[in-house]
Amino acid sequence: MSEIDARLADLDIVLPDPVAPVANYVPYVVTGNLVFISGQVSIAPDGLITGKLGAEVSLERGIEAAHACGVNLIAQLKAACDGDLDRVRRVVKLGGFVNSTPDFTDQPKVVNGTSDLMVAVFGDSGRHARAAVGAPSLPMNAAVEVDGVFEIG
Repeated sequence: MSEIDARLADLDIVLPDPVAPVANYVPYVVTGNLVFISGQVSIAPDGLITGKLGAEVSLERGIEAAHACGVNLIAQLKAACDGDLDRVRRVVKLGGFVNSTPDFTDQPKVVNGTSDLMVAVFGDSGRHARAAVGAPSLPMNAAVEVDGVFEIG
């Protein structure tokens, strides 16, 4: 078992099968030592977390949705690394999109659900640059979507 797989097990995280694209794009692109992963929506083990932050979705549920996005990012990353997450050298950048009302301003707190996961899984190499923005809607009414750039060896 790889070091990162062991850490995932310690955190009680089971990676799902990577989600297939829903339109005309690929789930990730590897170029040189970088992996660009397409946006992953908030699909949790119990299904898609939907709704709008600042309306029917609580901050806590939004953080759970962002965590689910992070798990899905790692699942795609594992596929991009041919199953070996120990190849990951750095989480470079995350882009977080939060389905939210115009007056909701806690997007950074929501996207911490992904950021905190990356640090828990990859340690200091999980610290990254980031954007966390509000969106008037997301595909399939997802509560959160996150994309990412990762450095691999």
